[in-house]
This record gives sequence, C-alpha cells and structure tokens, in this order.
Amino acid sequence: MSKIAIVTGGTRGIGAAISRGLKDAGYKVAANFQGNQEVADAFQKETGIPVFKWNVADYESCKDGVRRVEDSLGGTVDILVNNAGVTRDSMFHKMTFEQWNTVISTNLNSLFNMTSLVINAMREKKFGRIVNISSINGVKGQIGQTNYSASKAGVIGFTKALAQEVAAKGITVNAVAPGYTETDMVKAVPEDVLASIIKLIPVGRLGQVEDIANAVLFLVSDKAGFVTGETINVNGGQYLR
Repeated sequence: MSKIAIVTGGTRGIGAAISRGLKDAGYKVAANFQGNQEVADAFQKETGIPVFKWNVADYESCKDGVRRVEDSLGGTVDILVNNAGVTRDSMFHKMTFEQWNTVISTNLNSLFNMTSLVINAMREKKFGRIVNISSINGVKGQIGQTNYSASKAGVIGFTKALAQEVAAKGITVNAVAPGYTETDMVKAVPEDVLASIIKLIPVGRLGQVEDIANAVLFLVSDKAGFVTGETINVNGGQYLR
C-alpha cells in the first residue's frame, strides 16, 4: 500500500514541487492550502493531487483537515512535510504584534498543530517521516526579518528535539533550509536587489523549487532511515555552517 503524505502549503512554489515529487515517487499525496482557491483548483486539475483547505495556524482547523485527508486517502499519515510559511517583513522597531504573531503562528506553531495530530499513529506503526522546511535566514538571520528568522530558527530546534524523542519508534525528523529560491515571493524582489543577492551565491544562480523537493524526497525515502535531527542546507553555498 502506498504511503500517505501531507504537504502543508503544498499547492504553490516549493510546496507544489514537493507535492509533485512525492506523487511521482509513488506516494499518495494531499496538498494543503489556505489562501488562493483558484490556484489550488488549477494545481489539482493539472496534477491530480487532491487539495484540502485549512489554516495550519489553527489547531482545530488542522484537526479537521487531517481527519478529512485520512478519510479521503484511506489511512493514517506516514509522511508530513511542514512547508507552509508566510512573511511579514519589517524592521523590528516598527514591527507590530500582528506582524510578529502572524509569522510565528503560521511558521512555527503550525509544527505543533500538524505534528501532534499524526505522531501517535506513526509511533504505533513504528514508522514516520517528518520534514520541516526552515530557511537560510533561520540559520544566519536577516535584517527586517526578526519574526521570520525567529520562526525558522525555531523550526530547527523543534526538529532536533523531536528527532531524539521518536528515533526509537522508527520515525525520523529532519529539516531543509532553502536559500534564495525562484518562487513568486523572490521574483517580486526588485531586479537590482535580486542581482546583488545572486552575486552572493557561489553557484551563481537562484535555487529551483526542484532543488528543495529533491532534498525532501531523499529524507522521506527508505535510504534516509539513519538520518534524523539534521538540517540540510540547500543554498548554493551562500551560507556554510
């Protein structure tokens, strides 16, 4: 029986590439989204991957969403990719609580919401793969992104701690920290600013969404059964730890 995977924020950008990659690898995939129904419907029509709308920042919404996925796909979740994320950039002295809270709730609290709803079934099966999407800016920090950098650094701490708790149950927990990747968000950056960013990337280009998806596909595979608690940096050499 094919393993069941949920990808949060799974209909656009990096999430869409992960969803497609998992489907192509033979998994039964559910792509979560919150915002654009039209984009989600187009993604489902194009890929055949079922889409499910819920707010990952809200626990009850996640509870209902996971139940709907499991009812639809006929089993409990084997693979969880916590990818959903938002930005609300501002210099800290001008940042509002709403900007702070929206980012922390969506990018970090969602890991508790989603993971807590699938972890017990994984423990019972003695198998699970959890991959959390962090960011280069969660590793090195970034001006104007104290909220985003804090949330993405928290993703790494969550990953390391949970990995130790569940390793003996056959569950791996890892993170992927993308660098600047060619998504709609990055493409919206002014051309001169983008050019200056690319100069800082040793490979000389932006990442492609497939670069990130390929790292996720490895981590959820049987080949990565001895890899847990790690953060894979996929940033073209821009920041080396």
